[in-house]
Amino acid sequence: MRLGNAKDIEEMFNSISSNYDLLNDVFSFGLHRFWKRRLLDILNPSFGERWIDLCCGTGDMSILLARYMKSSQNIIGIDSAAQALLVAKERSKQNYSSIKWINGDVIETNLASNQFDGFLMAYGLRNLASPYAGLREAFRILKPGGRAGILDFRSFQEPSIQGLFQKIYLSLYVVPISSLFGLGKEYSYIKKSLINFPSGEKQIHLALSAGFKKAKYRTLAMGQMGVLLLEA
Repeated sequence: MRLGNAKDIEEMFNSISSNYDLLNDVFSFGLHRFWKRRLLDILNPSFGERWIDLCCGTGDMSILLARYMKSSQNIIGIDSAAQALLVAKERSKQNYSSIKWINGDVIETNLASNQFDGFLMAYGLRNLASPYAGLREAFRILKPGGRAGILDFRSFQEPSIQGLFQKIYLSLYVVPISSLFGLGKEYSYIKKSLINFPSGEKQIHLALSAGFKKAKYRTLAMGQMGVLLLEA
């Protein structure tokens, strides 16, 4: 697994797609649903707005967005992993069939500029070959004044108790349990992906450099998770 290699990341998420949602619940004790709901509460997407879920994976964030807005109209989910999108399509077809799923690259979406009121990204930014390029593309497709939120693990660049806890949690909990599903190698990637992942302050700098007018960073889960909040 090569860090930042788009093809490797795509293949990894295709391989874990059938177990991804179950393992998210196991690893976060179900709290990832609360964090994602918290992100929506902050952004407050409303009925009639047009939103896109970048790196949508198996679609849980897109579906949660549809529930929040009480409509699956005007929602797009985009991801490079085709197998993950098949899971998303299957789980959404009964009650959220209006969500449009796109198999594509979030760094180069080929979507029209200035068309979305907002975007979401949950656990996707650190997997991009270039977080800056991803932010630039996200800014391009947002309307002026559009808002956005990016949820991901927090990156600890300096030694800390929180950083030590993260390493222990990933090494002694996440990897051993994922190994029971034959996915230890895939989930060991999380720890590797955080090595060069920008800190909250650096994410703010990248976002402002990418064109966003406002950027701020909040922490969740006793500092283990971070939310980058943006305005175009």
